[in-house]
Amino acid sequence: MRERKDGVAAVEPAKKSLRDRAYEELRDRIIDLRMSPGQRLVERDLAAELEISRIPLREALQMLEREGLVVIVPRQGAIVAPFTVADVRDLFDVRESLEVLAARLAAERATDADLAALRDQLTAAREATARGEQPEIAAANAGFHAMIVEISGNPLLQSLLRPLESRVQWLFHLTKERDPGAQCEEHELLYNAIAEHDPTAAAEIAYRHVASGREPSIALSQQWSMPAIDPISATRTRQRPPQRNSMRLVSGEA
Repeated sequence: MRERKDGVAAVEPAKKSLRDRAYEELRDRIIDLRMSPGQRLVERDLAAELEISRIPLREALQMLEREGLVVIVPRQGAIVAPFTVADVRDLFDVRESLEVLAARLAAERATDADLAALRDQLTAAREATARGEQPEIAAANAGFHAMIVEISGNPLLQSLLRPLESRVQWLFHLTKERDPGAQCEEHELLYNAIAEHDPTAAAEIAYRHVASGREPSIALSQQWSMPAIDPISATRTRQRPPQRNSMRLVSGEA
């Protein structure tokens, strides 16, 4: 606790734990493809690079496993989860159902504050697209979809979709050849339907938007899809990822 100039006590933001900071760093590397599908994750190397012990690192890997980004083989090791053509199809099957429901509910329940925040997210995506910054485009577009889920105000729906947010953002990176300008236009239409509180139009637009990306994404996935991979064999390999610059995760909490 510290005191502001006006004499009122100000609450300092809590420091993130080493586990959470390791989770965020590794999640970002997987999503933006600095760590490739199927790549072995060597605990000793990662702990040394991040300058943390193996306990918070293992906890971070377990969090990533729950999101489907990492595969852990007990007593043997971990790899970045393979992301196959079948995985893309499965992801679109879920999105075409649950994101449509989220859009319908968002149109029914969005407040003025919700709409302002959603508009800001759309603006961020447009600005990133204009700059041609692929990581920012992927993050902003995925954030737009995630925000609609939050606006839906349905805790059960949110609990079902939240674990998929990382994979949706991963998908945006893997299929970055898709026209981001067209995606922005489709997001604009969806925003307008939600802002007009038209649940039927929002649901229809959301379905067309997600469905329109299915075949192009599957076609693009052929370029980077992996054959069936045996995690046990993959974690036994002696091959390690190239060393990167050390990034120390400083926190007062282990």
